[in-house]
Amino acid sequence: MKRRFIYAIMVFVALMAAHTASAQTGAGNLSGVVLGPDDKPVANASITYQSGGGRAPHIIHTDSQGHFTITKLKMDNYDLRASSKGIFSEWEKNVMVRSGKTKFITLRLIYAREMPKTDTAANDPRP
Repeated sequence: MKRRFIYAIMVFVALMAAHTASAQTGAGNLSGVVLGPDDKPVANASITYQSGGGRAPHIIHTDSQGHFTITKLKMDNYDLRASSKGIFSEWEKNVMVRSGKTKFITLRLIYAREMPKTDTAANDPRP
C-alpha cells in the first residue's frame, strides 16, 4: 500500500513537471496597429521587435490598414518600435508574451520634439 502511494505521488509530480515545461515553451502572439501623428493607421510601417534581452532583432511590416501580427513567439518580454518615412514611435519595452495568448499593442509614430542645436562656431576647427 505504501509503495503504491509513493508511486502515485511520483507519477503525479512527473506529470506536473511535464505540464509546466510544456506551458513554458508554448508560443504566444503580438498583434497591433501603428498610428501616425494624425492618429490614422500607417500602411507598410516597419515594426522592429526583439526579445527583452536584445537578442535576435526582427522586422515586419504593417498591412494596408496599419495592422500587424507576430505569431509563434516564445514566452518572453519583447521590445517593439515602429517607423515610417523617418518618423519613429517610442520603444515599447517589456511587452509580455504568454503561452496561448495574443497581446494587442498600439504604436504611435511621433515627431521629434526638437533637434539638438549645436554651436557651429564653437565646433569650427578654423581659427
